[in-house]
Amino acid sequence: MGAPVHGLTAKTQTSLEEVKRNTKRHRRHLMGNSISRYYFLFSILALCLVLGLVIVFIGKTALLLFTRISPQDFFFSFNWTPEEEAFGAAAFIVNTLSLTALTLVIAVPISVGMAVLCAEIAPNWLKSFIRPVLDLLVGIPSIVYGYLGLTVLLPFLRRVSGEGLGDGLLAAALVLALMVLPTICRISDDAIVAVPRKYRDAAYALGSTRLQVIMRVVLPAASRGIISAVILGMTRAVGETMAVVMVIGNTPQLAKSLFAPTSVLTSNIVMQISNVEFDSTWNYSLHMMAFLLLLISFVLILIIRLLGRKRRDA
Repeated sequence: MGAPVHGLTAKTQTSLEEVKRNTKRHRRHLMGNSISRYYFLFSILALCLVLGLVIVFIGKTALLLFTRISPQDFFFSFNWTPEEEAFGAAAFIVNTLSLTALTLVIAVPISVGMAVLCAEIAPNWLKSFIRPVLDLLVGIPSIVYGYLGLTVLLPFLRRVSGEGLGDGLLAAALVLALMVLPTICRISDDAIVAVPRKYRDAAYALGSTRLQVIMRVVLPAASRGIISAVILGMTRAVGETMAVVMVIGNTPQLAKSLFAPTSVLTSNIVMQISNVEFDSTWNYSLHMMAFLLLLISFVLILIIRLLGRKRRDA
């Protein structure tokens, strides 16, 4: 009778040791989870703090402008001559919107067409070539695009148009279109690939051609993803600076033609911010331009979030 008791005692000790090990392991997991949770919470709070400081600093400095000039003079006047205390930013706002619209007119059809090619038409070997090239184009610094526009595109536009300079909205739009094209194309490609296969099969079963399936089934089903891609491309086009500065001409005037040297919000800020005193109306005007760009980016990102939520609900 002694041997079974001894064996039972050994098993009990082994079970207790196993319980202790499991308890220690569980405590380590709980501690790791707590540390991870607090770390992620701290990261989110730090990010919100930095973002809030940026908004407060830029917004506070920008709003000081309206203690010296009226909002009407800033937003609706085309007269930008800081030396004469005239700070009308309407020309820069109109030029920015015009440049963004022209960029999207050039880039969106090409981008969506390439996305359809990659997702629906191209063979696998071509897809494996196009997609890495697009990913590579996304990572190229903007100043490289600006340098290519300055040294290659502007001389070409001078020869084609007969203009003396070639700077202006068209050159800037072509450079920006090349920059946003990979972003729009890759995100649209992912949106098209995510369309369920059963949609295509049902359309083919009804006798639709490939073109009809793409135009009437695939693209409408992927429309929210494509719109999100276009908006992301728009945010980059609105906020791009160095590439635009190198090809637009940087003349503070309303663009009356595609080849007239002009300026937009970003280029005007970067060209003049280093030459002004902090406590001056000129500096406050430039900060208001930056604040406008920040608001535009927030609005566009909010639209993307709303589209994404509607897509998940659907």
